[in-house]
Amino acid sequence: MDGPDPSVRALRALVAASPALDRTIEIVVCIPCFRRPQYLRRTLESLAAQRTHRRFAVVMVENDASKSESVPVAAEYLASGKFPGLCVIEPRQGNCHAINAAFETALQMFPAATSFLMIDDDEIASPDWLEQMVRTAAATGADIVGGPVFPEFDDERKRGLRRHPAFAPAYDASGPVPVIYGCGNCLIRRSVFARLGMPAFDLRFNYLGGGDTDFFCRCRRLGMRFHWVNEATISETVPQNRTSLKWLVTRGLRIGAINYHVQRKATPTAWLRAKLTAKLLAALPLSFVYAVCALLSERKGTIAMHPITVAIGSALAAFGLEPQPYKASKIVS
Repeated sequence: MDGPDPSVRALRALVAASPALDRTIEIVVCIPCFRRPQYLRRTLESLAAQRTHRRFAVVMVENDASKSESVPVAAEYLASGKFPGLCVIEPRQGNCHAINAAFETALQMFPAATSFLMIDDDEIASPDWLEQMVRTAAATGADIVGGPVFPEFDDERKRGLRRHPAFAPAYDASGPVPVIYGCGNCLIRRSVFARLGMPAFDLRFNYLGGGDTDFFCRCRRLGMRFHWVNEATISETVPQNRTSLKWLVTRGLRIGAINYHVQRKATPTAWLRAKLTAKLLAALPLSFVYAVCALLSERKGTIAMHPITVAIGSALAAFGLEPQPYKASKIVS
């Protein structure tokens, strides 16, 4: 496995660590953090409340070097002894930079670790989450394990959006699956990083998002095995600004752009790329058919328009037009 560039490691500052750091720990939970200290506190509390006899450590990455609002919360929990771990600052802003820093730090600081889990700093793990994920990985031999993330809306009037593709989990039953798409609830074996090399998440997705989808699709192409654990649940706090029509449209455009870039990476020649562009343009009229079907089944316009926005997003990305929601200037604190 190619390690991270030493010059990159030097950029990251270790800003908090537990009093005793046991490098023989075999399970590490990674948390990228950005401007959500009040939510991070809830995330860490849910990890401290895990019902398991297994020892685990937590690696947090603060991705807002200027304010570093997550650091005091991280330091508080690490000093409390509720779990061991550390917090570093990744000064290079962006989704993929933060996640790569988390995995690279975990791999380096815990050389005996075999299982690397991830949870976002706006998520809350159910009490048996870690036990379910690790036990499933051991029992099935899967390379990657995923589980559902269920939305919890600040505005309860938005509960109907739970079925929206932007929020609904990819699967609804435990068992082997062809691939998972998001890293907000996952377990990845050390051997996966060894096979894919570093950096794990492609920096071309740094501001667009979708580095996790690309990562897992590359794993699938290498023949790695995926398993879904429907009981290993995580809940995600969804603020009001993420339920607006504008946000849902942008999310659809972003998913479409991610789909295009993931597929484009698998088309090495100009001819194959031209065929991909033609396929995406042909998908536009078909998306209206899907929208009508969704409207008839769901009776909700915001859900019905999703296939159209995804198709438009893919077509626009083929011509170099795409949203970049993970730029700091675009993120609402």
